Amino acid sequence: MDENKGLMQIGAAAKKAGVSRQSLQYYLMVGLLEPTQVTPTGRRLFDDQAVARIKLIRKLNQSGYTLRAIRELFVEPRTRDRENDHG
Repeated sequence: MDENKGLMQIGAAAKKAGVSRQSLQYYLMVGLLEPTQVTPTGRRLFDDQAVARIKLIRKLNQSGYTLRAIRELFVEPRTRDRENDHG
């Protein structure tokens, strides 16, 4: 369990970020977030950086951004970076 030090399961990450477990599961399902690590038994683990991202998603959503718009904010820069690397 030492390799998982500093990582938390989905319920603890949701609580620390101030969202429901169901909201966090939805964020995962729609691609807003990926777990920091997945154990061999399928447990999704999250670090403090993931919790910070969850908090950002929550704040943007509370500010009026749709989850689709938030996803585009997160996905678009990565897509552009890859295109710039190849172009």
